[in-house]
Amino acid sequence: MGIYLNPDNIDFKEALNSEIYVDKTGLIALTNKVIRTEQKYVCVSRPRRFGKSVTANMLTAYYSRGCDSGEMFQDYKISASKSFREHLNQYHVIRINMAEFSHIKEIGLMVGELEKALLFDLTEEFTEVKFFDSTNLVRTLKDVYARTKIPFIFIIDEWDCIFREHKEDIKAQSLYLDFLRNLMKNQSYIALAYMTGILPIKKYGAHSALNMFTEVSMTDPREYGEFTGFTEPEVMALCERYHMPFEEVKQWYDGYHLMGTPVYNPRSVVMSFTGGYFNNYWTSTETYEALKVYISMDFDGLNQMVTRLIAGEEIAINPTKFQNDMTTFHSADDILTLLVHLGYLTFDFYTKKVRIPNREVAGEFINSIEDGGWEHVIKSIKSSRELLDATLRGEADLVAESIADCHRENTSVLKYNDENSLACVICLAYYAAREKYEMWRELPAGEGFADMVFLPRKNVNLPAILVELKRDKSAGAAIEQIERKHYPDKLKEYSGEIFLVGINYDSKDKIHTCKIHKSNL
Repeated sequence: MGIYLNPDNIDFKEALNSEIYVDKTGLIALTNKVIRTEQKYVCVSRPRRFGKSVTANMLTAYYSRGCDSGEMFQDYKISASKSFREHLNQYHVIRINMAEFSHIKEIGLMVGELEKALLFDLTEEFTEVKFFDSTNLVRTLKDVYARTKIPFIFIIDEWDCIFREHKEDIKAQSLYLDFLRNLMKNQSYIALAYMTGILPIKKYGAHSALNMFTEVSMTDPREYGEFTGFTEPEVMALCERYHMPFEEVKQWYDGYHLMGTPVYNPRSVVMSFTGGYFNNYWTSTETYEALKVYISMDFDGLNQMVTRLIAGEEIAINPTKFQNDMTTFHSADDILTLLVHLGYLTFDFYTKKVRIPNREVAGEFINSIEDGGWEHVIKSIKSSRELLDATLRGEADLVAESIADCHRENTSVLKYNDENSLACVICLAYYAAREKYEMWRELPAGEGFADMVFLPRKNVNLPAILVELKRDKSAGAAIEQIERKHYPDKLKEYSGEIFLVGINYDSKDKIHTCKIHKSNL
């Protein structure tokens, strides 16, 4: 047993000893399934603080011959798997956290230091093996396997930190990828290679240096979705245990949907439950300056896309052209794809659309645009609370004036007479309503232009709001349209007071008018 070779299980034991541990040992059944197969190379990328290191520690504790972990796993899900005993502590594990070597700024020296550290552990442990060249890592691993017939499992955490530390150094990145390829590709001494990082594997031209890996990411989670964060049933169980309001937890930390699986930010859930209050826990671990840099880049349409995202809309993107680094951007889609991998956006695999996942991350977007360049958006957001209050007071003229101001302020990024842009303006103008309302945009129905539905959140004593938008008609016609047709599906389960808000936009004179009618359902 060494520092990197066959570690013990103490790191995972600390996770189990924590106040909150959510059982994710079912993932081991997935890695057991690919051991000694052509699918034995797995690279899992997730945002920071989404449990990557805990997973790496769990796999180390389970596979490493440097410990006896049978009792440790006995009460967890993996113990019910048929493969549990077959692979338990049966492999030589090499566990590396690449962040430990990131202080070495020259990549050649870093690779050399890593090789030296691994060779030291190997030659110290396997004294009975006669090595052909004890300075050659790959040959030494082959010698050990030839003698012991016990294969290796490589668990490499933060594999991509080199790309984050050396964003512009293509030569260094290539050298590092070549090292990993030579170490692992087509090597019979490997039973499993499991890497974790924030970014998927870097692309070079049409091929990847590590193209033997199955990529598991925030844009394509495969069967690993439920292991990316906390699932809804897991969070509901914690809510019951800690007497926390589920709906509010959902509003703050939900929103990541991986192949249909709702996933919550694990760090934020743990911090809020153990602290007893809601806050921006995940985003507080890193400055918002990084987000600010990316959303301010000069790509055609990016500013408009970000404005629409902040307003609560979804944006269709093509994530396949992203080069999996933090500097090679050819389009706004590449920027938004990076933000998906960083956790600032969530990606729907089936619709190919992105959106801001939850209240916590939405706050980070607001922080990143407050310091300049986005004055039009910030002004609308700051005025949004007054607009909501005016709506609830029934002050139609003030509502029309506020909508007009928001529309006018955002003409630099939104097409003034575009139908989708006007709906976006309404979402932006009512930004503050999200704290107390769930908001949906309905598809146009009948003669309607667009519907905005505001349903009060649980335990919020406010009326529902239905906004009907029209262009070149009248605000009265908008109210009549609401009353004449069936209400949107979102309101079928609602009973109580409802405010019907009709807004008309005259595209010729650029005048907004509003009428508000109170009713009951």
